[in-house]
Amino acid sequence: MDLTALPATDPLEIYRYRDGLYAVDLITAALTEFDFFTWLAAHPSDLAGICRGLGIHARPADVMLTLFTANGFVRAERGVFHVTDLAREHLVRTSPFFIGPYYASLKDRPVVHDYIKILRTDKPANWGSSKTEKTWTAAMLTDEFAAHFTAAMDCRGLYLGAAMARALDTRGRTRLLDIAGGSGIYACAIVAQHPHLTATVFERPPVDGIAKKMIAQRGHAARVSVVAGDMFTDPLPRGHDLHLYSNVLHDWDTDKVRPLLAASFTALEPGGMLIVHDAHLNADKTGPLPVAKYSALLMNVTEGKCYSTAEMETLLAEAGFRNFTHTPTAADRSIMTARKL
Repeated sequence: MDLTALPATDPLEIYRYRDGLYAVDLITAALTEFDFFTWLAAHPSDLAGICRGLGIHARPADVMLTLFTANGFVRAERGVFHVTDLAREHLVRTSPFFIGPYYASLKDRPVVHDYIKILRTDKPANWGSSKTEKTWTAAMLTDEFAAHFTAAMDCRGLYLGAAMARALDTRGRTRLLDIAGGSGIYACAIVAQHPHLTATVFERPPVDGIAKKMIAQRGHAARVSVVAGDMFTDPLPRGHDLHLYSNVLHDWDTDKVRPLLAASFTALEPGGMLIVHDAHLNADKTGPLPVAKYSALLMNVTEGKCYSTAEMETLLAEAGFRNFTHTPTAADRSIMTARKL
């Protein structure tokens, strides 16, 4: 298949149904377990105050507040969150139009129970709320789950990769390192669109073996190689002037994102460019709503969330990068780039 081709039709809403699937469960958990909006109406607070008052953790609370802000349920003024008129009329218990009982019928959904635990512990749920499946990070070390998950992300990457590759300016670059590159679909899409490039996919076992097979099946083995390694414990391969994190950083909280970006800064050639391909919130975290919904899903099954463009620029600057750009691509995704000067 031509990896530079885009579909004739726009699958945006199909992606949004899947990516926003868990948002209703987070709203339900907030209403039925924490009576969040009634509490906030009486106690306008910043993020830290909300966490103290409700006994919840900062990462999931931040994702929840972003979702509620994007929906118009809360607003922030100088860092202090308040309920909006919409929430005061329909989500606060003392209102005659309170809709809480309508959501109460959903309170026993497995994902609602997951969110309650995640808000209280900051520990992600098992994959798909399964009581037998391991957490995502542990399950990825098993052959069966790794093959299933990698195939799922590969089919998504066929579309997202081509759109990302079209948005990139790689003039003057020669070698790409695709960090935690999964099946290699993004590396393959980039070299297909930019014939002057070669690429290396850096992945831990057993995904590295899966990537080799899938890259060969696509006919790109001559230009896309695979190196086995763990991005958290092994040095990144040297000799590349492009680094890519595609749908990777959103799986981790800032305590793990920071060392990843620092490792890239160290390993990149002077003048090199870092590419972050992901779903990004806007700088003030008021939306877009589809990304805020997707962040709720990520918060449920990973240790991460969607980052805003401002948050990502701050993390990149801390690592030493400069000259930031942000370019939308497809299906609510975008690329952010930064330079090692």
